[in-house]
Amino acid sequence: MNSRIFQLSAIGVLAFSLTGCPPKKQVITETPPVEEQPAKPAEEPSLRGKDYKEVADISMVYFDLDQATLRADARDVLEKNSQVLKQHADWEVLVEGHCDERGTTEYNLGLGQKRAAAVRQYYMTLGLSGTKVATISYGKEKPLCTEHSEDCWSKNRRGVTKVRAAEAK
Repeated sequence: MNSRIFQLSAIGVLAFSLTGCPPKKQVITETPPVEEQPAKPAEEPSLRGKDYKEVADISMVYFDLDQATLRADARDVLEKNSQVLKQHADWEVLVEGHCDERGTTEYNLGLGQKRAAAVRQYYMTLGLSGTKVATISYGKEKPLCTEHSEDCWSKNRRGVTKVRAAEAK
């Protein structure tokens, strides 16, 4: 008789496991957190066919060796530059990144681009529209000074802001 009860119990467990339990309704008690997406960077304007020029009221900034981080003196210069740029809403802006002669061409082009991008980003934090500020890197191809000294090299590690009136596209 014990074996008969055991068999019936086994059959019951087997039947229950084959049919399964009805699915439970999922109840959401709180809204899952929404991940914030980073702001899409502003599209840079096209550089094609445009002649950008230096303006006397806009100064260049300098960088430390192998750095693309804006120094305090550079931020002060860019704040003054931004005041001039804001007075001329029709201007398009080009930020050039430059390096000294040391390092490979590829390295310096990359570093020059990072420098130009740092200047552009700072201008944007100061209220300039990113759609009006373009960047380009010249790496070590356009030095201001050609001597082989630290004093000369420090002059070549720079970010140059140039402008162009937008009306003659």
